[in-house]
Amino acid sequence: MTLQELRYLVALADHGHFGRAAEACFITQSTLSTQIKKLEDFLGVTLFDRSLKRVTPTPIGREILQAARTIVDEAERIRTLAKHAQDPMTRTVHLGVIPTLGPYYLPHALTLVHRKHPGLRLLLREEMTPQILEHLADGKLDAGLLALPVTDEGLRVEPLFHEPFYAALPADHALAAREALSVADIMAEKLLLLDEGHCLREQALDVCGARSSGREEVRATSLETLRQMVGMGLGLTLLPALAVDAAPRQTRKLVEIRPFRSPPPGRTIGLVWRRRAPFPETFERLAATLKASLPAGVEAV
Repeated sequence: MTLQELRYLVALADHGHFGRAAEACFITQSTLSTQIKKLEDFLGVTLFDRSLKRVTPTPIGREILQAARTIVDEAERIRTLAKHAQDPMTRTVHLGVIPTLGPYYLPHALTLVHRKHPGLRLLLREEMTPQILEHLADGKLDAGLLALPVTDEGLRVEPLFHEPFYAALPADHALAAREALSVADIMAEKLLLLDEGHCLREQALDVCGARSSGREEVRATSLETLRQMVGMGLGLTLLPALAVDAAPRQTRKLVEIRPFRSPPPGRTIGLVWRRRAPFPETFERLAATLKASLPAGVEAV
């Protein structure tokens, strides 16, 4: 019994006709018939009922066919793995991305990756950092784009760029009259934050010293909701650099953006993947590609 005979078996079951199955396998109908009969003789059972208009597996044939499909699929997986080893940039990568980065960075990153590595297929999953780390551990994700630091020793971390924070203020706020702010300028202000679970929330709290202030916070589920709340005069917030120019037209006149004096607060974005993942070169080359061409407003690290 050979792998090729099992492929013929699967093809005949899928097409239900010796002629069409033979054509799909690029062999003659007589060759296919001979190979199927040879397999039946080897196994000592009849695999197909040939008396019907459509060639149909027998009951035992259906059971053997199920096992044959598994073997053929696994053989194809082995072939694919070997192909990836020859060209690590021709494969599918399941990539997790944090929500405060995805809408602003992915259009740039995807265009760049498609141009540099047309055989690399990125399947994206937007999740918060804890979920990305969980799914890296259980294998549902291959890599993640998230804010550092990441301290899991089972993960390889490649920093990509530093993204400064900007202050987003109501247009009529007194601080909007200044060209640049210090962190101290906003310490006593009402801070609008993302909801629990967003890493940017924790970073904003660290920057503004809000953990110990005890002042009231207003929470939102996205940066765009925060931006609209700022425009309504409910408080101020921090925006990562890549999100600054993404404001909807209706809110641009209502919100003023101010930089922080040097050195500004910010975050570092990195690509992470499992240390024991097969074909690490895929992720190393992906990280190098992303670092080589960064969008305006961020700096390589």
